[in-house]
Amino acid sequence: MSIYLGAITEGFLWGIMGLGLYISFRILNFADLTSESSFTLGAAIAVALMSNGVNPFVATIVAVFGGMIAGFITGFLTTVFEIPGLLSSIITMTGLYSMNLRIMGKPNSSFRGTDTIFSTLENLFSSELLLDAVVGIVFVGLIILFLNYFFKTDFGQAIIATGDNVIMAMSLGIKTKSMSRIALMIANGLIALSGALIAQNNGFSDVSMGTGTVVVAMASIVIGEVLIRKDLSLNSRLLSIVLGAIIYRLILVFVLRLGLNPNDFKLISALVLAVFLAFPKVSAFFQERRQKANNGMGGL
Repeated sequence: MSIYLGAITEGFLWGIMGLGLYISFRILNFADLTSESSFTLGAAIAVALMSNGVNPFVATIVAVFGGMIAGFITGFLTTVFEIPGLLSSIITMTGLYSMNLRIMGKPNSSFRGTDTIFSTLENLFSSELLLDAVVGIVFVGLIILFLNYFFKTDFGQAIIATGDNVIMAMSLGIKTKSMSRIALMIANGLIALSGALIAQNNGFSDVSMGTGTVVVAMASIVIGEVLIRKDLSLNSRLLSIVLGAIIYRLILVFVLRLGLNPNDFKLISALVLAVFLAFPKVSAFFQERRQKANNGMGGL
């Protein structure tokens, strides 16, 4: 049972990455692969600073700013040099791989003997699971409150308009290039925060830990959208992403508990995402067939 509770608490931390990717992928309509490296960047900055005695909360905040810089670079390449968004993010992702190695000084680094947010607060809680849950809920709650407020402001609405229709947004006098850069900065800042928190929770940072994380974040978004398909407020959509991340982690744990090889983790992740992406189309197909069958019976 504890392994499923652990998956739930970890789902909150992965949900933060889902929230970040939601901004770039859904709101801005931008296919951003920077997230795989900005996730690792957040972990690398956190472990490097904490290993040198920096307060874990301060180190985590710096990690967020590191992710924002990564997002700015991708946005700068796209908006200033007009490099296609996907290619810009790949360029940034590739360059950050070397930067992450330089920051950590080696391919992987441990938090052993280092104060983290979790170790700092552990005396306040009766169990590690409770600690992880509270930290995850607090961070997710603060982020959702911030995003819900931010996207209701004129500035946030300008970003939404940019993602919906760039030409229309420009005709309204919105500086779409600036909006794109800022949205990518916020998105990658949140993703770096997720990386920093997950690394502290796991106890280590690895230069390849970001590989495949886009699939995890996308799964969180898609599962939330599939399970809650009605028109939702922004606040409800953001909550559904976190719920999707938790469900995704539970599915993976359940599948792995069936005895499958842990080396198949990435394959299982991809299959889970593919299933939920295909679900609306498959559901619509069977619903159409059922409707045709009912109409045929009605004609008789």
